[in-house]
Parts: sequence; structure tokens; C-alpha cells
Amino acid sequence: MSSSFYGGAYSPFAFGIMSVLFPLFIILMLWTIVVKGFALWHAARHEQKEWFIALLVINTLGILDVIYLVWFRPSSTHYHKSRKSDTPTHESSGSK
Repeated sequence: MSSSFYGGAYSPFAFGIMSVLFPLFIILMLWTIVVKGFALWHAARHEQKEWFIALLVINTLGILDVIYLVWFRPSSTHYHKSRKSDTPTHESSGSK
């Protein structure tokens, strides 16, 4: 009597399918981690709280992350211009 998970039935395709699916799973997992991290970093850097929460909670294998990065991420030149205007200048200190 066999106590196999599959009820004792032998499938010649089980190892072949797993040898293909496991590397695919690893690739998808790494893709998701990298793209999600990049998208979360940009959302946090540009103070977009709604996008940050949505990207953090919703897992779409990187699809939502790529949509954000391509179409909804503010341009970096806009961000740097707004950050420069917030910094105080030393010219107005009054001492010469």
C-alpha cells in the first residue's frame, strides 16, 4: 500500500512540470520584488501616499508597479526643481 500524496498513482509528467514551473516561479518572484521595490521607492520619494499604499497592498506580479512607473510616476526633473525651491539660500543671511 502506497501512502503517496497522489493516491498511489504514478505520473510521468510530475517531475517534468515541476522542473519547468520552479525556475519560472523563482524568476517571477525576483521580478516582483525588484519592480515593487523600485515602484515603492519612487512613490515614497515623491510623497504619493495613495500610490504607496496601493502598490504595497495589491500584488499583481509587477503589472500595477510597471503601470505606475511608466505612466503615473512624476518626472525626476519636476521633483528636483520643487526640492531646490524649498531649500533656503545663504545669500539672504545679511553678513558680507
